Amino acid sequence: SMTQAVLELASQLQDKLKTLTVDHGKEFANYQTIERQTGTPVYFAHAYSPHERGSNENRNRVLRRFIPKGKPIEELSNSELT
Repeated sequence: SMTQAVLELASQLQDKLKTLTVDHGKEFANYQTIERQTGTPVYFAHAYSPHERGSNENRNRVLRRFIPKGKPIEELSNSELT
């Protein structure tokens, strides 16, 4: 589930994860579990408001320069990711 994936990632990031901003998708319906188990506040962006997630949008733009949309990340080698 998305909750489990976020919890696993949060455990790897430890104290580097300060907040989490997500959309209103059903995959984040269990956001309270993430907040409770990680101590990280979860915020919700408004629909059709990418400016509320500026850092995320910028990061996606940078990634798309190197990884075309639709290309599975699993197919990338470690050297391509570094």
